[in-house]
Amino acid sequence: MPELLKLRVHITEPWDFARQNEGREELTGWTYDQEIDELEEWEIELDAGYELHAVVHTRILVSARYVGEHLSKVLDAIVGFPVRIAHRINGEWHYAMAGMLSVRREKEEEI
Repeated sequence: MPELLKLRVHITEPWDFARQNEGREELTGWTYDQEIDELEEWEIELDAGYELHAVVHTRILVSARYVGEHLSKVLDAIVGFPVRIAHRINGEWHYAMAGMLSVRREKEEEI
């Protein structure tokens, strides 16, 4: 059975993303796409949607921001991994954002 990967995406572009989304600069979600090594893009199902140009989006597509990089590096990253971020309009993916992708770690309960 494929392993669910929980992710966090900190949006750095567009610069006014937080203003359009009630102060939120981060999106959280999950994917199974990391299981397929050949994939250069991962589709992420978001825990909560975001608004861009008066349209609410519930899924994003991320790819490495720099040529020659692979998204699997996020599994070893300490701070995050730079990505391009796309949303769907009229059945097609459109890259319109940039950010940092990281593995979402659940906080441990304080004792």
